Amino acid sequence: MSREIDLNSETAPGQDDVLQFASVAEAVAILLKPHAEVVIHDLKTQTIAYIANNISRRDVGGSSLADLKDIGSLGADVVGPYRKTNFDGRQLKSITAVLRNGTSEPYGLLCINFDIAPIEAARDALNLLAAFQGAGAQPSALFHADWQETVNAAIADFLGERGLAASALAKEDHAALVERLEQEGYFSIRNLVPYLGRLLGISRATVYKHLREARQKKLLVAED
Repeated sequence: MSREIDLNSETAPGQDDVLQFASVAEAVAILLKPHAEVVIHDLKTQTIAYIANNISRRDVGGSSLADLKDIGSLGADVVGPYRKTNFDGRQLKSITAVLRNGTSEPYGLLCINFDIAPIEAARDALNLLAAFQGAGAQPSALFHADWQETVNAAIADFLGERGLAASALAKEDHAALVERLEQEGYFSIRNLVPYLGRLLGISRATVYKHLREARQKKLLVAED
């Protein structure tokens, strides 16, 4: 619910009148419509002075005590964001601007209540689409048909564990990756060496060097 204000009339809002922010409330509500309402509270009367795009079904002139309880201290100029629950159970993301006079005393509040239900529904739908259904294991036939995908997955696991990017690997990282792939038996795959060299931006000779070192290390461990 909103009401028109004639700024040229004798009853136009004064400097400490919260209704001077009514056009701001309308602008924000229009921009975010239909998902947000903007409520202006008059702290002098502790009542609601203005509502733009009313989704909470409150009335102008109604009590502001519930909102004041949610907000708490008015020491900051901006309070929130914080969570509220609408009358119909929908969750609202809210933020409040404290309106102050020339002596920095608060005399009003401008509260934006954003309905996040559509966003949460979209998020849940995307999560459902992105989730892997079933057992989660890729069929072995696909692994044999596309060994490159298998190697890529192993490299991605290695990078993820270390928080690294393939383009930023140092010499010791290349050696550690080759050692990991050797331990997991990937070097039984034909053409892995040239493929790995292209992926890492290193020569075949360097891959073979790291592979020899990895195998020597494995022999020493086995002998111990």
